[in-house]
Amino acid sequence: MPTNLISCQTELPREKLSRGGAKILSDAELLAILLGSGGRDLPVMQLSHALLTDLGGLRGLFRSGFDTLLAQPGLGPAKAAQLIAVIELAQRHLFEVVKRSPALQNPADTQRYLKSALRDKPNEVFACLFLDSRHRVIAFEELFQGTIDGATVYPRVVAERALELGAAALIVAHNHPSGVCEPSMADQAITRRLKEALDLLDIRLLDHFVVGEGMPVSMAARGMV
Repeated sequence: MPTNLISCQTELPREKLSRGGAKILSDAELLAILLGSGGRDLPVMQLSHALLTDLGGLRGLFRSGFDTLLAQPGLGPAKAAQLIAVIELAQRHLFEVVKRSPALQNPADTQRYLKSALRDKPNEVFACLFLDSRHRVIAFEELFQGTIDGATVYPRVVAERALELGAAALIVAHNHPSGVCEPSMADQAITRRLKEALDLLDIRLLDHFVVGEGMPVSMAARGMV
């Protein structure tokens, strides 16, 4: 393929962006701008389309690790590192949004962050948002990891970590790798145990979210907390 044609293909998404803004670009065009250039004998737009096809779209791209990206044709260490950096920046942006205001003032932001952080984990992960007395976020930590269908949760460990961080309240969450958000009997049982352990320390358990496909399910909204 002539060099000038490759250059034209590389520049086209940038020209579209400057004319009409980023929203008019396709996923592949935005990815092409990020990558900047293609690989050997592989124009950048072809590389972008191939990545999205092979990895299963943006969701597959965002759940890919460095080694997975590095194995893709046309991606070297530098481009793989660029993509990992952008994915991490997106996660940090969502966390900053959650930190800016008390968690209970805008629960939708909290749900979006928890979904982004936990939905695509291959195994079940139990995580905590530790909050101060005004329900502002102190920290987000993944405390327990399990198999594809369960994680063992120890209320004592959660309580000890809350004390270490000086937390006055908690929002906990875990994912269902199956994608089903419905709280199980085991989810309800561990929620009760957590609440009892935290109540002894005057630490409030505000909610327990179950993350899967769609928006996370609030167990507090179901009367389960």
